[in-house]
Amino acid sequence: MHEYQCTEITKDELIPIVKKMYKEKRRLVIMNGYIDKEGNNVVLYHFDVEGSIKSYSVRGFSIIPSITEIYGGSAQWCEEEICEFMPIDFQGLNKSGRLFLPEEFDGSGQILVLPLSELKKYKEAETSGKEK
Repeated sequence: MHEYQCTEITKDELIPIVKKMYKEKRRLVIMNGYIDKEGNNVVLYHFDVEGSIKSYSVRGFSIIPSITEIYGGSAQWCEEEICEFMPIDFQGLNKSGRLFLPEEFDGSGQILVLPLSELKKYKEAETSGKEK
């Protein structure tokens, strides 16, 4: 079992670190983001380093440099997803459009997440109501 180790870096340190990882042929495993208890954006970058995961976090920025020029599509999808759900922009990211949310979604309210069985009930009720 591996211990989780994460190094906090600034947005200015990000590109040099990512370029080093790429040069060493380290795979970008995944990126993810969240908003911490203090309301700060946090973006995590996870790399495969000889079978272990080396993670870096960038905290407290609303604009972070995109790493798609370095890691291509594997970074682009993650960055687009993070942008869609968090108040953050990746400088230099060429967005392809919304991945999950409708274009007219303004960020207000809550996103309702239901089990598939519940969604099917709503769909059945909607369909049976239209047929009458």
